[in-house]
Amino acid sequence: MMKIHTPYIKLDSFMKAVNAASTGGEAKLFITSGKVLVNGEIELRRGRKLLPGDWMEFEGKAYKVE
Repeated sequence: MMKIHTPYIKLDSFMKAVNAASTGGEAKLFITSGKVLVNGEIELRRGRKLLPGDWMEFEGKAYKVE
């Protein structure tokens, strides 16, 4: 779970913030290769806006936006 202090956070930035990716380029690679789920659906857009209540799943781990 990660609390944000803005209306939304972009998927690639969220991945870096929760240490699921070490760089933006690495996040982009994971996302565009179809390895990231948002709210249970494969997400291919690294700029996808995540809102509080959304969750991301990557490599068997789930991360919730608060």
